[in-house]
Amino acid sequence: MSQTAATADKGYTAARERPPSSVAGPVAWLRTNLFSSWLSTAVTLLLGYLILRVVISFISWALLHAIWSVPYNAQGQPDTSACIDARGIGACWAIIGNKYRLILFGRYPYAEQWRPAICVVLFLALYVVSAIRAFWRPVLVLIWIAALAVIGVLMWGGTLGLRYVPEDEWGGLPITLILATFGLAFAFPLSVLVALGRRSRTLPAVRMLCVLYVELIRGVPLIALLFMASVMFPLFMPEGVNVNKLLRAQIAIILFAAAYLAEVVRGGLQALPKGQAEAADALGLSYWQKTGVIILPQALRLVIPPLVNTFIGFFKDTSLVLIVGMFDLLMMGKVALSDPPWQSFSTEVYLMLAVIYIAFCFAMSKYSRGLERELGRAHRR
Repeated sequence: MSQTAATADKGYTAARERPPSSVAGPVAWLRTNLFSSWLSTAVTLLLGYLILRVVISFISWALLHAIWSVPYNAQGQPDTSACIDARGIGACWAIIGNKYRLILFGRYPYAEQWRPAICVVLFLALYVVSAIRAFWRPVLVLIWIAALAVIGVLMWGGTLGLRYVPEDEWGGLPITLILATFGLAFAFPLSVLVALGRRSRTLPAVRMLCVLYVELIRGVPLIALLFMASVMFPLFMPEGVNVNKLLRAQIAIILFAAAYLAEVVRGGLQALPKGQAEAADALGLSYWQKTGVIILPQALRLVIPPLVNTFIGFFKDTSLVLIVGMFDLLMMGKVALSDPPWQSFSTEVYLMLAVIYIAFCFAMSKYSRGLERELGRAHRR
């Protein structure tokens, strides 16, 4: 009984000693950050009013007065008169319902579009599995090989009773995911090798080659590399050998991304104290043991934010493949707007594309922040 009384008294004391809401809590935060002075209060109220007006106007345009569907005439053409009458008042989301398959899957045969849809799901599943640290084992490589083999069979076909679909008919979101995934997956290990080669002291020829590669690639825009891959690369191939434009664009993106990522990795290597390498040498570790076990893990942890920033940039830069005649997600949005009945409703299409790009970029950013906190926990201790 005395123990119960002591526990109750302790709880009462803790509750009694809790700071008031004016010192700690939401009210104190608002007073400190938003209403600390008359100028801060005026700016807060003004911005709040503007934000509220924008939100109310957007909800009214996007939801309350929006047109969700339109009728079709006897020839199967949409009657967009309702959307035209609502222009400036409400959104015309009917264009998304009419064109979403073209935007997402491009010119892929309509009856076969279930195949790229499954490929998109497989890509998303691979991203989720790869983000879970419990799968960071050799089995993850096997998972990627199996999933990519299934994706290749589904996209190309020509086997298991599937119709063959050439790369010229691919487009939309699968092209964006293929270019971004393979581009970054191959560019990252290449960038690590280039960064290590650029810091090499015992192999001056390798160092000069790495410096030349980085400076040359960074000195030209990506669109120039894609143009060279489309026009000049076939000229250097043996007669009769023809590399498809998807592979050419993929090689250009890999080389371009690797040059930028190499400088990010090199920055992490330079930020690491020399004592780490000296301690590894004192333990008698070889160069590759020292680099793979001690140097690289710490250096990469230091540069997670710029690495992810570069990943996000190159994920969006895949839209430049239009220079080689490929139709990615953004380009298919433009193609959808070339249909005369829908040419006046570009805002809705670009909003849909923006939501897709933001979803992928935000997921990468969110995961990188969590990974940075998790890997930095032991360092903070």
